[in-house]
Amino acid sequence: MKDKRVLVVSSEVVPYLPENELSITSFEVAKMIHGQGGQTRIFMPRYGLINERRHQLHEVIRLSGMNLVINDMDMPLIIKVASIPKERMQVYFIDNDEYFKRKALFTDEDNELFKDNDERAIFFAKGVVETVKKLNWAPDIIHVHGWMASLLPLYIKEYYKNDPLFTDSKIVTSLYNNGFEGSLNDNFNEKIKFDGIDASKLKTITNPNYTNILINAIENSDALIKGSEELPNELLESLKTSNKPVLDYFPPEEFENKYTEFYSNNVL
Repeated sequence: MKDKRVLVVSSEVVPYLPENELSITSFEVAKMIHGQGGQTRIFMPRYGLINERRHQLHEVIRLSGMNLVINDMDMPLIIKVASIPKERMQVYFIDNDEYFKRKALFTDEDNELFKDNDERAIFFAKGVVETVKKLNWAPDIIHVHGWMASLLPLYIKEYYKNDPLFTDSKIVTSLYNNGFEGSLNDNFNEKIKFDGIDASKLKTITNPNYTNILINAIENSDALIKGSEELPNELLESLKTSNKPVLDYFPPEEFENKYTEFYSNNVL
C-alpha cells in the first residue's frame, strides 16, 4: 500500500463516536493503510454530539464557504478537521447547521428516523467529493463504510462521472449489520434525480430502506467487503449476484493481510 491514496469515508469513526463494529473497523482500515506507508484521508459527518473542544476540531476556512444544492435548496458546506491522537491521521468533518447540529445521529428522542436523513446522506456524499476536489487529491481507492456514506458510489459513478480527479479511482464498499428500521423519506429518489441522476440508476431504492440503499451501493462499487459476520439475506443475495470481487468477513485483529491482498488483487 506504500504511497497509495485511500479515501476512507464512514458514517462513524472512533474516537469521535462510541465504539461499535463500524466505527472501529473504519478507524482500523485507515490505520492499517497509514502503517503500510499509504496516504489516507478520513471523512465523516460532524454530528452535533461530537465534542469539538475535546477532539480539537477546527474549521478549515479555505475549504468551507461553498453552497451545495440539495433538492433545489442552497445549503452551506462547512469543513472541519482534526487529527487522531498518536496516529497522525487527519479526519475531515462534513458539517452544516441544518443537517448536523442536532445532538443525535439518525433518530429523535422517540427513536423516529429524522425526516431529512435522505438529504443528510446526499449532502454528505456531495460534500465529501467537493472537498476532495478542493484538496486536489486523487484517490486510488475510495473505501465506503456505513449507510450514511452509501450514496457516495452512486454519486461518483453518475453525478461526478466526468470529473478527471476520479477517473482512476476504484470504490470498495464494506457492508455492516448496523441498519435502521423503517424507510427514509418517500421523495428520496426525486431528490437524487434533481441532481440529474437517471431513474434507471435508482430502481433498487424505490423503497429507501437500509438494505435497498446498500444494494444500490453494491451496484455502483468495484469491490465489496463483508464488514459484519452476519448480514441481511437481501444483501447476501445481492453480493452473490453482483459478479464483483467480495471479501468475506474478518475481525479487525485478523484483517490486515486479507484487506491488503484484496486491495492489491482487485482494485490496484
